[in-house]
Amino acid sequence: MSSKPLSIAGREFQSRLFLGTGKFPSPESMRDALAASGTQLVTVALRRADLSGRKDPFADILEFIDPERYLVLPNTSGAMNAAEAVRLARLAVAAGLPKWVKLEIHPDPRYLLPDPIETLDAARQLVKEGFVVMPYINADPVLAKRLQDVGTATVMPLGSPIGSHRGLQTRDQLRIIIDQATVPVVIDAGIGAPSHAAEAMELGADAVLVNTAIAVAPDAIRMARAFRMAVEAGRIARELGLGAPGLGASPTSPLTGFLDA
Repeated sequence: MSSKPLSIAGREFQSRLFLGTGKFPSPESMRDALAASGTQLVTVALRRADLSGRKDPFADILEFIDPERYLVLPNTSGAMNAAEAVRLARLAVAAGLPKWVKLEIHPDPRYLLPDPIETLDAARQLVKEGFVVMPYINADPVLAKRLQDVGTATVMPLGSPIGSHRGLQTRDQLRIIIDQATVPVVIDAGIGAPSHAAEAMELGADAVLVNTAIAVAPDAIRMARAFRMAVEAGRIARELGLGAPGLGASPTSPLTGFLDA
């Protein structure tokens, strides 16, 4: 656990590891991985949640997520534009989910890169309606600042494309976003290894969101634990401060006097 909780829209989180719920082989494996990760925030794609009253236990993953233990964060994955995203967010609230939303608008199904114009438009509308908005974006410092100014609760820049496992390919832009942030920065997408999560925290991210790397692991429970430890280690290192890199060597033992009689 980090020494200081993360606060988003007045709600505190001891864990800085957020989890997605897609791609798990079964709802039971998802449930067990969530518990092992220590997470307190779980994002659910609205198209995968059963909001209609049907009783399909696999489709309705909400039956496997304890709302007393986790904040359920609906996401608008699958929305092609601002209007669709806003409609999905309203639908979630009407179904009794929290008035929080992970705003995702990625019309290109091949690369799943977020649409900046539609995202900003949707964020404006949802903030006006009182939603706690957590937008998924490209690692664009200008857009991140615009979203902060609109009133989003966080910004969620990608490290690399969703599910690519390529880590922080956008680290230079992420540093700028973190440096100018007035809201928490949650690095989302592309985090494929615990070392990527630790690096994100060392850069100064406030949290990371991980899904595919845990869900498709041969042992999702153990991988969830690995990410939990990596996030905690990276956060502690950031809080304590890392040594400055240098070209020269710096001895850890005396280089003189050890042969004197």
